[in-house]
Amino acid sequence: MGEGVSSTRQRARYAGFLYLLLALSAPIGLVYVPGKLMVPGNATATADAVRASASLLRVGIASELFHQVVCIFLVLALYRLFVDVSESLARQVVILGALVSVPIVFLDVLNEVAALIVVSGADFLSAFSRPQLDALAYLFLELHGQGIAVVSVFWGLWLFPFGMLVIRSGFIPRVLGVLLILAGAAYLASSFATLVVPRIAAQVAKVTLPLQMGELPIVVWLLVWGARPRVTGRAGSPPR
Repeated sequence: MGEGVSSTRQRARYAGFLYLLLALSAPIGLVYVPGKLMVPGNATATADAVRASASLLRVGIASELFHQVVCIFLVLALYRLFVDVSESLARQVVILGALVSVPIVFLDVLNEVAALIVVSGADFLSAFSRPQLDALAYLFLELHGQGIAVVSVFWGLWLFPFGMLVIRSGFIPRVLGVLLILAGAAYLASSFATLVVPRIAAQVAKVTLPLQMGELPIVVWLLVWGARPRVTGRAGSPPR
């Protein structure tokens, strides 16, 4: 019994460590770098920023590639942690959390690579005028942002089976599962607004962003506490 709890705790802490790596590295490429380089509605200023700070954009690219690789190992760790709770839900976590979303992000990074090429001043681009190149660079970065909105659909969907697994597990507080489900709904609402009703996206973000932070408590719990002894009912089965 003690060995089983210890093993579960170790798996939980390993998943928490990977989740922390993901949480620390993702904002670099998804938030910080675009915030430094993108000048909304101004292609010239954006292209000039990329020319002046091409290395910063490359750091953002590296960040995205890194945290998506981490994401693969994270969902596999979560699968091992929760497979005995529900194999079906654990499989959904793997499919929605990595199998579908990771390839989308890797392909989306090509838009940032294209922006770098466009502002590189390569000879084969001499057929384009400077304003045209600026517009193309801005377009590729805009497409990258829209690609993030697309993949956010899956960043939301995977939190539903993940949250259900936490609620059913018996070794992680159920409230953390509820917070995950609320965060998943927030990701979906934000993505829908950005892609379908962009005029209200800013207003929706004011509501959804705090809810998305509901994904963070599970990181702390897994990393610090791991897993508590599984509470069983009278029949010896975990509470549902």
